[in-house]
Amino acid sequence: TSGDPVQMEYWNADGSAAEMCGNGLRCVARYAFDQGAVQDREFEVATPMGNRWVSVGESSVEVEIGETKVLGHETIDDARYHLIDVGNPHAVTIVEDPSMSDVATIGSALQSHPRFPDGVNVEFASIRNGRVVMRVWERGVGETLACGTGMVATALVATKTGQLEAPITVEVPGGEGSVDFRGGSAWLTGPAEYSFTGVFSQR
Repeated sequence: TSGDPVQMEYWNADGSAAEMCGNGLRCVARYAFDQGAVQDREFEVATPMGNRWVSVGESSVEVEIGETKVLGHETIDDARYHLIDVGNPHAVTIVEDPSMSDVATIGSALQSHPRFPDGVNVEFASIRNGRVVMRVWERGVGETLACGTGMVATALVATKTGQLEAPITVEVPGGEGSVDFRGGSAWLTGPAEYSFTGVFSQR
């Protein structure tokens, strides 16, 4: 109804629900504005984690991810993981070269680790030339080309370890985005482009 925020719900490939999806939020914002569901370029979207502000630009979309928390660290099979809460759980490990990481094997193994009873998104990240380079295993999906909340989690690790200052560019196989921290929230900015369109028909 008029005045109500746009609503977003997100399901993983395995049918499980996700608390937050940063890139999904950017896509919802782009689509809602383009379809005329909202008139202003800045508006709120209702998510399972609460309302989030979004700003739709000509070529990019900035979204409020929300509060981020460092929950601690965990060493598993000689790898050190930074445990980050971005509204959903993340385990970030700093590696020399993410392209050499066995993302599928390690990521799937951590889903059944007793430390993560609800599963976990696993980021393999390095810091190169003043930016973060990352690959990710998403719980309920597998390795993906990008993960918005994962980009936020790795950027947070880079700031907390004193290696970079926000805003931070994060490069993933699917492209790149920018992460900033202000007003007690993390903000993610990047492009949102159409890959296809279709018509849903119920019979």
